[in-house]
Amino acid sequence: MYRMIFKRVIDFSLALLILLLASPFIILIILTLLLFHQGSIFFVQTRPGLNENCFDIYKFKTMNDKRDANGKLLGDEFRTTRMGKVLRKFSLDELPQLINVLKGEMSLIGPRPLLVDYLPLYNEEQKKRHTVRPGITGWAQVNGRNAISWQQRFEYDTWYVENISFALDLKIIWMSFIKVIKSEGVYTANNTSMEYFTGNPVDTSYDK
Repeated sequence: MYRMIFKRVIDFSLALLILLLASPFIILIILTLLLFHQGSIFFVQTRPGLNENCFDIYKFKTMNDKRDANGKLLGDEFRTTRMGKVLRKFSLDELPQLINVLKGEMSLIGPRPLLVDYLPLYNEEQKKRHTVRPGITGWAQVNGRNAISWQQRFEYDTWYVENISFALDLKIIWMSFIKVIKSEGVYTANNTSMEYFTGNPVDTSYDK
């Protein structure tokens, strides 16, 4: 019952309230990005959501489009702007996703929407993450975010889907607030964004 109706009502109400309260601050971010960023101030990318239905996710752009001599995009560490680092540090780049929540494409709490390219790589257990709406923050984010492995992240996502409740969502909201204040888990141990997911390890064990 909670995951179907009550959760959606809470998502819409809180997202609208946060947008209204944060609108002056959001306008300030937009004006700053317009002054110091070249090109679009928004990052838009197609991501799979509930039941693997795809939608366009919105974020404030934190990186430029600098490329090497061969035309390949440079690594995140070379393209992240100063303003982008500030936005990422306090997760402010995620604010536009409140629009996704209002549209019913996302929830405030749920597994993070990942790349469409990953869909064929999930095993049956990991596919459970798409039985709920993806979230702006989630159980994996408050338990390590980019500092944990893909396998750990999927385990946290699956656990959330199987144990979803109003009390758990409240706990995640509070833990997310603490994480943002402390700026924990934004980068991996190597100070880079999360590595590209290439699939699950092949089990080579067999019975003798």
